[in-house]
Amino acid sequence: MCTAFVSIEPGAAVPVLLLSVRDEYLGRDWLPPDHHWPDRPALVGGLDLAAGGTWLAVDPGRRTAACLLNGFGPLAPTDTRLSRGELPLTAVRDGGIGHLDLTPYDPFHLVLVRPDGARVASWGGGRLEERELPVGLSVVLNDGLEGAAANRTASERIRALMAARADRFRARLAAAPRPEPTGDGSAERAWGDWLPIVAGDGLPLDDDAALIQRRDFGDGRIWGSSSISLLALGPDGPRYDFAPAPVPAGGGAWRRVPLGGGGSAARSGD
Repeated sequence: MCTAFVSIEPGAAVPVLLLSVRDEYLGRDWLPPDHHWPDRPALVGGLDLAAGGTWLAVDPGRRTAACLLNGFGPLAPTDTRLSRGELPLTAVRDGGIGHLDLTPYDPFHLVLVRPDGARVASWGGGRLEERELPVGLSVVLNDGLEGAAANRTASERIRALMAARADRFRARLAAAPRPEPTGDGSAERAWGDWLPIVAGDGLPLDDDAALIQRRDFGDGRIWGSSSISLLALGPDGPRYDFAPAPVPAGGGAWRRVPLGGGGSAARSGD
């Protein structure tokens, strides 16, 4: 139940903001954002150690970022299936994925953000659908943009959880002052009133509306939120703040991800 919120305000100092919460089975290993791909040294993203791709990629030079959400629908043939984790890397490098043969990929939604806007590309096994996002605050779920994809989950329980999450946090983010993350300050200074909201807003991890969550669906594995990414895209280039989830009290886990050159992520404000 990954979730992405995108705020677009063309007249703002930072026109495009992206909040991405990654949910995954918690036994799946990963590394935090860095320059993990020697053949694409400019790109930055978290590394999925199971398949070698990422759930969110940033190209600082092109000032683009892309995040991936799993979708619902017919699965790709097992003998030709490719990892969806390559798609964010391709999208930021090439400006999209419309040129790809998508038949080897399971269903997904890909959010591609730029300093002047954002669009969502949705693949459900039939044809690629792309939509430019409107001005204001939009939400993308595993059921697609605003939960209205052609292929959606058949589970009423999962649908209700996604709707509760989207409704609560859309209202909370919209009611808070919109941040303008510029400069080199800490995550707390950059994201202001949004930061405690995106860190969970005080809800228990098992609350139906929880943004940061833990779920045991009865198969012996635990599903939950593993990380939170905050991206700001403006005329001066992107800013990327990252934290593993859940974020401990005090917010000390937030790190500003270096986007130029190699090296490990530095603690926010260093």
